[in-house]
Amino acid sequence: MSEATTITRRIALAPDVDLLPLLGKNDDHLRTLENELDIRIVARGHDIVLKGEEARVRKGERALTQLAELVRAGTPLRQMEVRAALRMITDDEDTDLKSVFADAIAVPSRKKWISPKTVGQKRYVDAIRGHDMVFGIGPAGTGKSFLAVAMAVSALMKREAARIVLTRPAVEAGERLGFLPGDVYEKVHPYLRPLYDALYDMLEAEKVQSLMEKGAIEIAPLAYMRGRTLNDAFIILDEAQNSTAEQMKMFLTRLGFNSKMVITGDVTQVDLPSSRHSGLIEVQGILKPVPGIAFVYFDDHDVVRHHLVSAIVRAYDAHGAQVARDRAPRDGAPGADPSASPDLS
Repeated sequence: MSEATTITRRIALAPDVDLLPLLGKNDDHLRTLENELDIRIVARGHDIVLKGEEARVRKGERALTQLAELVRAGTPLRQMEVRAALRMITDDEDTDLKSVFADAIAVPSRKKWISPKTVGQKRYVDAIRGHDMVFGIGPAGTGKSFLAVAMAVSALMKREAARIVLTRPAVEAGERLGFLPGDVYEKVHPYLRPLYDALYDMLEAEKVQSLMEKGAIEIAPLAYMRGRTLNDAFIILDEAQNSTAEQMKMFLTRLGFNSKMVITGDVTQVDLPSSRHSGLIEVQGILKPVPGIAFVYFDDHDVVRHHLVSAIVRAYDAHGAQVARDRAPRDGAPGADPSASPDLS
């Protein structure tokens, strides 16, 4: 960094801004911004001084100014929110963080409310509110399933839905588990565990058990959906990339009156045998023109797990693109037909 590009900016925070949640314990949030932006940040009471390359300092200034407004509004800040805020501002300097983070989904958990952490997640939540059928497609860690379950729990608590139906295909992720002992519940439970985890994060365990006993929450493998019509329900199909084309059509036609359906999945992680086509991949070409159905796509910018997950997603995407380029026939290569599309299957 040359001295010619270095500037110093001072932010004077309002006296009513609580510094601890803004700066983080031991100024952890400031350290996160420093490391991500490669600038120097020093807090002296309600004055914060930023020094570094001009464009980076201005990003840090926008991030801190908007994060301070979130703290004033009572929004809790963790390192995840700080990283997400910086990503959003980097992608679009006009991003209004408050419009994203303050969109609370009310759930009766210790957290009391859940909110989107990226612009993509905000778009997803808005799509669920405004459509009866929504497809959330993207890589791991983007909150597709978690936010869908949060919306379902909120709808149940507000009596906007009479029950929640959660389902997944019972497909092994590359392993061969062999014969599983026990009754039907014990056989399929390992496949459905992630849905239970999301529920327990939003409801007390006793409440989940009580609602399941009353039939207000049902968790079942996808095969159990055949022949049913689901009225007054909030229905979620998770890991939909592992549904076959036939299963996807069967599931989508279960939608009944006064019901909402959310389908989530990652088309880069299909665990079906090579002879079976993924219903989630096929359905995009079939249903995109249908009014009333929304498709929301996530990418590595929407990852809200450990920051390395986002880096892993980018690395795999780059690797996949390189493999596709290497496999594509080159112009003039022996046997290549210039008029034919490359076969990337």
